[in-house]
Parts: sequence; structure tokens; C-alpha cells
Amino acid sequence: MLLLEDDIVLGETLYEMLLESGYEVDWVLDGNAACEASWQKRYDLYIFDVNVPQINGFDLLEQLRSADDATPTLFISAMTDLKAMTKGFRVGANDYIKKPFYPQELLLRIEARFLKKQTLLSYGKISYNPQNDEVKKDEKLISLGDVQLPLLRLFIKNVGRTISKEFLFDVMEHPSESALRVAINKLKSTTEWEIVNIRGIGYRIEKS
Repeated sequence: MLLLEDDIVLGETLYEMLLESGYEVDWVLDGNAACEASWQKRYDLYIFDVNVPQINGFDLLEQLRSADDATPTLFISAMTDLKAMTKGFRVGANDYIKKPFYPQELLLRIEARFLKKQTLLSYGKISYNPQNDEVKKDEKLISLGDVQLPLLRLFIKNVGRTISKEFLFDVMEHPSESALRVAINKLKSTTEWEIVNIRGIGYRIEKS
């Protein structure tokens, strides 16, 4: 999905929540960047703020619809009057959330109206069921501890993306550079994944 939000704090919160929920997300800060992204890649869903730099969300969606882009679109906006909402639906929106809102509300709207979360994620010999936290290797159930399981969740939901050390620290009970290295090595041994160290930034597993 494509997220257009120029508020850094809100954008980062939504971006990380959607990633952790198993969605692939591209996040841009202005209308021009969103327009460019929409031409370069096909998305399942657009999430657009309205008051953003360059091209506002209403004008952007109107342009996309005139170019026969029918991608489902959800507006998030502080413009909550009836006139603004009417315009949003007139230019082609499928849903409209008024700011402020709970981030989980956005997730519920997405899952109810647009996209269903994957029930099973797989990479290499590992499969992971987000509904019950079951992990299997070669179809056999395996048990992971409180350190490895949260890391596995992050990696298998973000294949091909670099995960920052700070983000990895967030899911560790006692985070440190040495503890992270040990945990990554144990996870590599358990999963047989090639987890690459992006020096000074974080870690990633490449798309197969």
C-alpha cells in the first residue's frame, strides 16, 4: 500500500504499525512523491492525508482517477466538515477517517473493507502463522523463546527491507549491541536464514 502523510510522528507510527501487521508499505511525504510512486508501482490501497505539500490529497486522487487508476483509497484528514468529506468521496475516495483517530482504527478499517492479512507467512524452510504465533520448520512445529520469536516476526514480515537496530531493540527485553548479535546468530542457526548485517544501520533478509 502507499501511505501519504507529511506528519513525521503520525506517519512513522502508522508505517511501523502496518509493517508489524504484515503489510508492505511505501511511505511518502508529499503529493508529488505519491504521484510518482503510483506511476512506478501498482498498489492494493492508497492511504492519503489531504493537507500535504505539493499536491493535496483531493487533487491527487482526482488526477489518479482521471488516469483510470481505480486503486481503493482511504483519506485520513483533520478536515472533518461535511463539505470536505463530500469532496473526498466526490473525487473517488472509498473511505474517510477523521483526525485525530486511534491508529488501530485505521488497521481495522483496512482489514474490514480492503485487505485481509495473510494467514500464513513463509520464508525458506520456515512458516509463521500470525494468528496463533505458530512457527514451523519443514512443516514441523518448533518452539522459539521470548527473544527469537519477536525477531522472527519482524524479519518474516519485512523480507527485503532493512530493519534498523533501534527497531530490533524495541522488541527485546534487555536490548544491547551484544545481545542483539547473539540473538541474530541464534535465529540464523534455528531458521537457516541468511540474515545480512547492514553495517551501522541494521539487518535484513533478501527476497528469495
